Amino acid sequence: MNQPVAPAAIAESAWKAVGVSRPHESAELHVLGQATYTDDIPELQGTLHAALGLSSKAHARITAMDLAPVRSAPGVVAVYTAADIVGTNDCGPIIHDDPILSAGEVLYVGQPIFIVVADTHDNARRAARRAVIAYDELPAIFTPQEAKAANSYVLPPMQLTRGDYQTAFEMAPRVVKGQLFVGGQEQFYLEGQIAYAIPKEENGLLVQCSTQHPSEMQHVVAHAIGVHSHKVQVECRRMGGGFGGKESQSALWAASAGIAASKLRRPVKLRADRDDDMLVTGKRHCFFYEYEVGYDDSGKILAAKVDMTLRAGFSADLSGPVATRAVCHFDNTYYLSDVDIRAGCGKTNTQSNTAFRGFGGPQGAIAIEYIIDEIARNLGRDALDIRRQNFYGTTERNLTPYGQEIVDNVIEALTAELEQTSEYRTRRKAIEAYNASSPVLKKGLALTPLKFGIAFNVTHLNQAGALVHVYVDGSVLVNHGGTEMGQGINTKVLQVVAHELGLDLSHVRITATDTSKVANTSATAASTGADLNGKAAQDAARQIRERLAAYAVKLYGDDDGQPVRFFDNHVHVNGHKVLFAELVQKAYLARVQLWSDGFYATPNLHWNPKTMNGHPFSYYAYGAAVSEVVVDTLTGEWKLLRADALYDAGRSLNPAIDIGQVEGAFIQGMGWLTTEQLWWNAAGKLMTHAPSTYKIPGISDCPEDFRVKLYDNGNVEDSIHRSKAVGEPPLLLPFSVFFAIRDAISAVGGHRVNPPLNAPATSEEILRAVSAVEMAS
Repeated sequence: MNQPVAPAAIAESAWKAVGVSRPHESAELHVLGQATYTDDIPELQGTLHAALGLSSKAHARITAMDLAPVRSAPGVVAVYTAADIVGTNDCGPIIHDDPILSAGEVLYVGQPIFIVVADTHDNARRAARRAVIAYDELPAIFTPQEAKAANSYVLPPMQLTRGDYQTAFEMAPRVVKGQLFVGGQEQFYLEGQIAYAIPKEENGLLVQCSTQHPSEMQHVVAHAIGVHSHKVQVECRRMGGGFGGKESQSALWAASAGIAASKLRRPVKLRADRDDDMLVTGKRHCFFYEYEVGYDDSGKILAAKVDMTLRAGFSADLSGPVATRAVCHFDNTYYLSDVDIRAGCGKTNTQSNTAFRGFGGPQGAIAIEYIIDEIARNLGRDALDIRRQNFYGTTERNLTPYGQEIVDNVIEALTAELEQTSEYRTRRKAIEAYNASSPVLKKGLALTPLKFGIAFNVTHLNQAGALVHVYVDGSVLVNHGGTEMGQGINTKVLQVVAHELGLDLSHVRITATDTSKVANTSATAASTGADLNGKAAQDAARQIRERLAAYAVKLYGDDDGQPVRFFDNHVHVNGHKVLFAELVQKAYLARVQLWSDGFYATPNLHWNPKTMNGHPFSYYAYGAAVSEVVVDTLTGEWKLLRADALYDAGRSLNPAIDIGQVEGAFIQGMGWLTTEQLWWNAAGKLMTHAPSTYKIPGISDCPEDFRVKLYDNGNVEDSIHRSKAVGEPPLLLPFSVFFAIRDAISAVGGHRVNPPLNAPATSEEILRAVSAVEMAS
């Protein structure tokens, strides 16, 4: 008989669980349709369904409200208004100016006024539309320009200055001035807003909801129903996308379901239909810019001033931190010696805008890129050369306007690598030849860089906790404070714990995020999810490993002070190779603690919001992209022919996931800047509130030639395994698409005229810019 061959031993140097591509931990469940989202949770007997009654006016006082038709509708069990909220009628994350239900004055079309609870989802929705409401309409403000003119703000405007801007501007040989408008963006997560609230004993609640911030939902629900936080448990296994739209704005839905369930003592589910979701919830902030910049004959910026007005919407929400990040990212990759950077959060009678992937960073950085693009055209130079002229240095010219020294700058080397691998110069010449012989179709090319700071603007949010349990059979269960929205945080944390304990990934499992397990968590946002929670989980796993190592030395002796090694599912100690599970069983009998909590707080962060100065970021991520487009100057249609992206993920924890994140961010950002147009009618109603009217990119919009690569660069900071964040920064890469389109339009006038192109660069906007160039040529 043939004897089975034992698997060859794996050397420690060849074994690792991090830094390698692994499938998403739920990939198989996703493909099979077995991944459980909130709406998939089996409903308990007696479950009711809620819907929200919405305002039809942008700004008005409610003078009369007849809800009798709602109460008499088929299947209706109860109707609740602001007067029925026993606790706090507020779901604002920072400033308490955001009521769960309007208490008499409505501030935008789509604002919730009442909750209707019925036996079915359809009955609840139908009933909600039967209310008879009389309004006394009031003046409304819709655009950031109108808000600025009316001095209408949700927060006091902010200003960051360095040097003597006015003197430097007056002495500059050349000047560029202008305006720019960049629209907002709907998060368009595949899974809409949803919450399922289940009553528990002693007036407690279990709230299962799709949220990036379980702890915030816990606080809002507890305040709304008038109980302490320990009475409310919030759980989220996974989301079908978040992109920032479920950071603070899941609170309205969780609170509404919680209020109804608490009053009725029955389970209540509130699932928003797509139209209601888009009408009610906030978007990426649109920005209106006014800028003036002084520069010299070489293209070096000498003085820069920008005034940014955000469309905040009717309440503050997260507009303050978004504006702060925009101010701190106006510099992007460029040293600006003398600056005056201002931002105002305009109060408008529209949805309260909120977090969106990039959180103001993209809106801040695109302004300086637009300015540099204009400078290059004014000088008749390639924009890449002007960008290089203004790059931050490494030992000088490396202090940001807000006072943080840049110690990890790799943008010059990264850009040089991409310039070479993308054949930028050769393609530029080929495009010039093409355009010279093509009167209608014009090609454009652009290379744009990025620098993105990683950390929450608010210092105390940069903390995380985790629990790691090792069971007697050697299997491991992990719980951490981050939430999985498809981005792969659970996969990365799983890899980190597996690596720390020397186990294959199959031995480790991650459970749903749960406020009863890890308390006081921060939102999974600001690209900090893997950084914070990975470090916390590593801390917990390391404590267990150290206990097991000490116990192994007791059993097998000390190898002259050599460390006990954990890899390949074994523990290696003093010449002995012991199965991890075997050592765990022995340790349990010896009463060694086999579980641990872990904690991490990002060090060396500080920020003064009054002076807008400090060290707000742990480190920076860098990247660059080259895009080539062709534009039909008669129709405004365009196509992305090729995109090359190079992104600095540090020592990537999982290259496959990180490349996927870069690809997704690129296409999502391209949609923001080209096709995704939000449009409100004259009465203030959002008309692009469904897939039929709001156009996210499709597969046909992706370039056939799409080259994405991770830049080889370890993090100088002690991040988790020297990796870098990859959630938000790559969204700046598709700036290259927008400026390639602008380059193609510019070719109509022989690159002598700066096209007045706003974003999104829809076909209509492109035609408007083409017409302007033709008239000025």
